[in-house]
Amino acid sequence: MSASAAPAPPARSSDELTHKQILTILSGLMLGMFLASLDQMIVSTAIRTIGDDLHGLAAQAWVTTAFLITSTIATPLYGKLSDIYGRKPLFLFAITIFVIGSALCGLSTSMYMLAAFRAFQGIGAGGLMSLALAIIGDIIPPRERARYQGYFMAVFATSSVLGPVVGGFLAGTNHIFGVTGWRWIFYINVPIGILALVVVTKVLHVAHHRHEHRIDWWGAATLAIGLVPLLIVAEQGQSWGWSSGAAFFCYVLGVLGLVAFVRVESLMGDEALIPLRLFRIGPFAVGSGQSFVIGVGMFGGMMSIPLYLQIVKGASPTKAGLLVLPMVAGMMVASLTAGQLTARTGRYKIFPVIGSAMLVVGLLLLSTVHADTSLVVTDLFMVVFGAGLGLNMQAMVLAMQNAVPPKDMGVATSSTTFFRQVGGTLGAAVFLSILFSSAGSKIKTAYDKAAETPAFQQAAKAHPDQVKTLGLGGGGNLNDTSFLHSLDKALAHPFLVGFSDAMDLVFLVGAGVLVIAFVLALMLKEVPLRLVSGLQAAREAAAARDPDAPDAGGATHDPEQPTLTR
Repeated sequence: MSASAAPAPPARSSDELTHKQILTILSGLMLGMFLASLDQMIVSTAIRTIGDDLHGLAAQAWVTTAFLITSTIATPLYGKLSDIYGRKPLFLFAITIFVIGSALCGLSTSMYMLAAFRAFQGIGAGGLMSLALAIIGDIIPPRERARYQGYFMAVFATSSVLGPVVGGFLAGTNHIFGVTGWRWIFYINVPIGILALVVVTKVLHVAHHRHEHRIDWWGAATLAIGLVPLLIVAEQGQSWGWSSGAAFFCYVLGVLGLVAFVRVESLMGDEALIPLRLFRIGPFAVGSGQSFVIGVGMFGGMMSIPLYLQIVKGASPTKAGLLVLPMVAGMMVASLTAGQLTARTGRYKIFPVIGSAMLVVGLLLLSTVHADTSLVVTDLFMVVFGAGLGLNMQAMVLAMQNAVPPKDMGVATSSTTFFRQVGGTLGAAVFLSILFSSAGSKIKTAYDKAAETPAFQQAAKAHPDQVKTLGLGGGGNLNDTSFLHSLDKALAHPFLVGFSDAMDLVFLVGAGVLVIAFVLALMLKEVPLRLVSGLQAAREAAAARDPDAPDAGGATHDPEQPTLTR
């Protein structure tokens, strides 16, 4: 591609949607996405309160794991099935399952019942995000798509702030209209979901011509066999022990399942859940790898920052949600700016390159944050990290959608979400393990240094009961840090210093991982953006194959490579 500016978009054809029509459809899609992203943030904020109320705090990890397993495995299934049967029915199905699952979760009387209902809810959640992005790929040309995808990033960013705030409020309220406060965390999804169903049913009209295909059930089964053990050990490995017998069994079963999955996909060819031929398309292969690595680093940073704000700075979950606003603002502004520039110039590779570099720089800056660092300084570092995320996420979706044939739009879009989600799960497990395995020794070191200072000695002499609370060696209890609020500041400060030092290590490791994302972004081949939507490209391809055939009305069968702008 030459360095000159890309040609201006052509005049709008008669079958293209207007900006107003697109925004109308977007309203329904964004409601669906808002359901999924808000739910995850709210539940993670309130899970400890829920565990206490249901007398099953020890089982809280299974509530998260069950949802994660079903949503992750369902994501590529939705992508493939929507390519066969159409987006709208699958999107409506996903919303319906999610709403029913939410209502059931609110009725739970035990943590294991809640885990089962969360697993059911996750089946719906797996299609909300990926199908919304795939529908956008169907109706909007890639050249214009980035501009509209910024709205989706705004939804994700808004839910990132509202989730902890709403979750903290509901979890902290005993009863609302006679119902326990935390149950509204799930019930709130019901009216939003019903509204989404009504809006999507009314405004989303995407033509689709069905072609008979085999459904790759063997691929889905082997993918489940491969991923379920690995996701379970990622969530439970810290409590089991990473070298325990249970963990080792999960490793072996997971690897065997993934090997079987690759073999099945090879045999299934074009009918595969994720056709292996797509990995011969450079942008798809690079984008898949980059999505996975970004997921690892992104969840490492997004998980650690709220922990720093809550434990080291003493913020409540609700306040911590408000304190991450700088990161959210950076994410939104960067995403919207990248979308506008992509629409004007047709260029997009520069954004994941700059974005990956900013992620590395952002985590390196955050690794310099200590217990006494001003929140203003921390906010500035969060802006850098958030901007890096905003420049990356939508650009990679666009690159992968634009590179594959229109018939594979659903697979390409769901693959982006799938690889990022798997990377995020594994990344969160690794970073949590690094944090808590190093925190004890770093906290002890901080107390050893503080014990030599007059201020600490004076506080220890005045509060011998608090010194006893800290435990042998000054390590405290990492499973419950609420005791810090009752300590003398001089006695609590070394704990905060040690914990902050452990988080610095997490940020450094995350920065090292994201260097890989930067290298992959440099390797991305910038394919000229199509100037027609996925449905238009499919119709053109069908007409080229059979000029005498009637308009397929959105047929999804076309040659292997899409028509590109010149």
